Amino acid sequence: MTKLYITRHGQTEWNLEGRLQGRKDSRLTELGEKQAKWLGEKLKEVEIDIIISSTSGRAFKTAEIIRGDRKIEIIQNDNLMEMDFGEWEGQLHTEIEAHSPDEKENMWQYPHLYKSSGGETFFEVLERVGNEIKKIITEHEGKTILVVTHAVVLKALFAYFENKEVEDFWSGAFMHSTCLNIINIKDGSRQIVLQGDISHYQE
Repeated sequence: MTKLYITRHGQTEWNLEGRLQGRKDSRLTELGEKQAKWLGEKLKEVEIDIIISSTSGRAFKTAEIIRGDRKIEIIQNDNLMEMDFGEWEGQLHTEIEAHSPDEKENMWQYPHLYKSSGGETFFEVLERVGNEIKKIITEHEGKTILVVTHAVVLKALFAYFENKEVEDFWSGAFMHSTCLNIINIKDGSRQIVLQGDISHYQE
């Protein structure tokens, strides 16, 4: 059986400020580092074979904290980076609402209609992430893998595993910082064991 433990990075400074990050990056907050530490404690008895992280600094730092002093290789992977939001990246959500209210509504309510300003569509994210997770599962068959990525990528992974249409992209659990998701894969079948769990939070 191949076991996937999938999480989102810890809280960042831009999360707190209400800025859209995408391919841009900001540091983990003190709470974000704690969230990663708490998840590391929850997973300390799990025999993880390999950690695969988005190349974004916030995801890689989260992966390092979760790993702690264990001798587990961390592989960085560009295809697990957050959705590219083009010109919107680094802007406050309130600023985006002011200059692009219709497209912002499409992003959250009608993802199949969303047109990016120089970035990716939800269809493109789903294709990128779906292709990459297939490759990861094939290359590491029978292993226990920790994947550290981003909120939109997490939703894309579940859209892939549950065969959702892009219209239903946002359905299911909300992906909080360092939430834990577990998927077991055996003989081509997929079993979702856990989705969006934050029971490891200590405050």
